[in-house]
Amino acid sequence: MNLLPQTYLLGLVGLLAIAAVVVARQLLRVRRDETRLQQLEQSGTAKSRQAADLYELGSVQLRKRLFPQATATLKQALKRLGDEPDEARAVIENALGFALAAQKDYEGASKHYKLALKAKPDYPVALNNLGYAQDKLLNTEEALKLYRQTLAIEPNNSTAKRAVKKLEKRV
Repeated sequence: MNLLPQTYLLGLVGLLAIAAVVVARQLLRVRRDETRLQQLEQSGTAKSRQAADLYELGSVQLRKRLFPQATATLKQALKRLGDEPDEARAVIENALGFALAAQKDYEGASKHYKLALKAKPDYPVALNNLGYAQDKLLNTEEALKLYRQTLAIEPNNSTAKRAVKKLEKRV
């Protein structure tokens, strides 16, 4: 008896099962974000005086790719920052930079990534993001320097490793 067709079918069923799990997880994630966005909007978070509430709304807007709305929300969060720790400012500045970069405003994004790094100098996510923005602005040497800084903080940072390899070929 030939087992090849049975093995093939089992492999195909396995692949389909994996694909179904991946699709289901993505649907659940999207649904969770939609539900949270609706809750935040209905609760008046957009008019909140709390930076944390506005940051949460902005984060959901970023995940939903509502970049102009996220930009406005995150700017409001920055205005509402009181005596929050520097890390809170860094996280919001980085998120705002991300929203601007997603709209291809790399100059504006760079400004906010630098402000994030001013608040928290050893912030590898902001360093990577600033490196990306500088690369988009064709500042290859600066981008390379920033990615190397990331690797000094996080030697196993895969984003920085890939970027350094790519940029070293250009220099």
